[in-house]
Amino acid sequence: MLKQPIKIESNLVIRNAIETDCDDIMRLINELAVFEKAPEQVRINSQTLKQDGFGEHPLYTCLVVEDASSSPVRVVAIALMFNVYSTWEGKCLHLEDLYVQVDYRKRGIGKALFAATYQIAVETNCARLNFSVLDWNSNALDFYKSFGAVDITEKEGWHSVRVTRKNMELQLEKWKK
Repeated sequence: MLKQPIKIESNLVIRNAIETDCDDIMRLINELAVFEKAPEQVRINSQTLKQDGFGEHPLYTCLVVEDASSSPVRVVAIALMFNVYSTWEGKCLHLEDLYVQVDYRKRGIGKALFAATYQIAVETNCARLNFSVLDWNSNALDFYKSFGAVDITEKEGWHSVRVTRKNMELQLEKWKK
């Protein structure tokens, strides 16, 4: 979490998300899913975000960028992250989503959010920052590489692997037999 808000422009501020931001965060998650050509894969809603991020044991942290010049004040970008653990390096930070609304791009917002994420990782003694980039999103990959990121699929041969809940349940049934 940020110790204090970060001013980007006179009307743009990065701050820690609060529970009442969940509708805006969800709106931006949905916009990102459309951009990533996968809107049908979003299965959560703002209530899920509230429960998972603002309950007794929050599972994620989120930074928001708000535009104070719009009426009402509007959230225009997010960086949603959570801690993970590496058996080789210890505590790490995973950046799940960094998204800036189209109308607000090319203003340094993405860079400022990424820098704030670095700040959180360093201040919380994380060994590294992990995140994924779609293979067709060369703009994002170039952006992250310009700030020191390394494509570990390219360099080290690591691939991200996923098992859906449905497949886990099916496999558990098989193992019971």
